[in-house]
Amino acid sequence: MPRLIQLSDPHLVAQADGRVRGRSALSLFRKALDRALHEQPDLVLVTGDCCHDETWCGYVRLRDSLDDAIPKNSASAFRFGLLAGNHDHPQRLRAVLGRRWVVAPGMVDKGWWRVLVLSSHRAGGCAGLIGGAQMSWLTSQLREAETLGKFVVVALHHPPVPIGDPAMDSIGLLDGAQLMDVLKMFSSVRAVLFGHIHQHWQDELSPDFQLTLLGCPSTLASFDPVQPCPLGRAWDPGGRVLDLMGDGSVQERLLRWSSVQDDPE
Repeated sequence: MPRLIQLSDPHLVAQADGRVRGRSALSLFRKALDRALHEQPDLVLVTGDCCHDETWCGYVRLRDSLDDAIPKNSASAFRFGLLAGNHDHPQRLRAVLGRRWVVAPGMVDKGWWRVLVLSSHRAGGCAGLIGGAQMSWLTSQLREAETLGKFVVVALHHPPVPIGDPAMDSIGLLDGAQLMDVLKMFSSVRAVLFGHIHQHWQDELSPDFQLTLLGCPSTLASFDPVQPCPLGRAWDPGGRVLDLMGDGSVQERLLRWSSVQDDPE
């Protein structure tokens, strides 16, 4: 039973003490990593807006934070997956982290599951785009997973459907409808994970598809929520745990923790 942790939107910057939205991005991200590793995952995804100022040094901060977070006695099979959001420089992300960790577009197989990470970065704009080449790659990966009898989780930065917030929906995924059409072709796809919206959000499509859409809080700061937080903590940093079961079901739960750096919670 693979366990996946989703973290999102850390918005790191070059300076170690740099502040974004009035908060220390690096210290809060390190706290999120500590909370994530406490759950003993097999894979941790960081679903975009990794580096707010898109600098080389910012990605080095990300790389060093990931390396420092891994327990020295951890299993070699542990992985990080990273993908670009609108506040990212995809080439720098790959150059700094791509030799060791999975950078979108990429794939991780864990038992009966395949996790596919996509880049929805679109140069010059806040809205996202998968694009034709990446859509073709995704389709081939899904076909192969189906042939192998694997279930699939897909992760990207931008929500592929409107979430009900006019401001966020105006900078969503431009080819979201095309992406959903591809995903609905494959019954093996069980969950779509995304960031960008800085809040918990959840929707289940028709039972015919057995597909759940899950938006993730930010490790930095929250936006006004569209849906109530199941934990009653809509303004705290957070993440999500997903246990990928052998029967193709996904058991997920929301994580929230204090925004105070030295809070032991």
